[in-house]
Amino acid sequence: MSVCIILRVAGLLACLGASFTAVPARAKECKPLASGSSQIVFSGWSGPKLPVFVHKPHTAGANSRIVFVMHGVLRDGDRYRDEWRDLAEKHDLIIVVPTFGRNDFPTTGSYNLGNIIDESGRRNPQVKWSFSAIEPLFDDVVCRIAGTQRGYALYGHSAGGQFVHRFVAFADAPRMESAVAANSGWYTMPDDTAFPYGWGGDVAGLVSPEKAFRRPLTILLGTQDTDRNDPNLRINAQADKQGLTRYDRGHGFLNAARKLVGTDTPLGWQIAYAPGIGHDNGRMAPFAIPHLIGVSEGSQHRTSPLSKNLP
Repeated sequence: MSVCIILRVAGLLACLGASFTAVPARAKECKPLASGSSQIVFSGWSGPKLPVFVHKPHTAGANSRIVFVMHGVLRDGDRYRDEWRDLAEKHDLIIVVPTFGRNDFPTTGSYNLGNIIDESGRRNPQVKWSFSAIEPLFDDVVCRIAGTQRGYALYGHSAGGQFVHRFVAFADAPRMESAVAANSGWYTMPDDTAFPYGWGGDVAGLVSPEKAFRRPLTILLGTQDTDRNDPNLRINAQADKQGLTRYDRGHGFLNAARKLVGTDTPLGWQIAYAPGIGHDNGRMAPFAIPHLIGVSEGSQHRTSPLSKNLP
């Protein structure tokens, strides 16, 4: 007969000569997030370390709204964080700007197209998608503030808007509660055109239209974002089929979704406008507030919760 000796070592029970089961590991310990503007480094995913620019109001608490802000083509997350600072203070928002620098994400494909397809045209494993940083980064931020948040909001402007509308279509994002894609230069359309201009070709089968169309997506358009000569506006036959300007292409994107959905399937997508605004993240941001947190920009704090744990 084997003899079992009970040992108490760091709260674990061990039985000599018999199998034992360890107790669950202690909860992850996180370095607290400083109040005000700061920078952290996120390494808790399968991709490269990401600089993350953050603003946490002094008034922010365990249930303050977390808003991810996706930067544009210049990869200037610090500027995007700074342009959201006043809105963060006004609405008690924790602004989180993961920055996908050109050293690790040198191309349009590796950032705003999600890194779904590699340079040779083959699908990357999902853990390598740039989209795959968001959910674990949310967990990291919640841990740092000892938060109770169950979900987050997602906003992007220009190239960041491209990231957002593709995230809505392709990413596993069970805790994304609202999304705003502002002034995207061009779109991956909800049709069978080959990727990156549509949901077909190399990515066929990666999108569940029913799930994508249920997600709450606002296409936010500056009514003056109509400069055909903008050097950062993609001009080619495929993009021009969507419209000749960012303003026109946003309407083309929603019209394509409505055409595919028809009349029987609910569509969680909509268009909203920033009157008189061109291609300017700082001036667009206030118009995103109602669609991210459920109140008008003139309100001081969020008053109505958004739906929880949408697919």
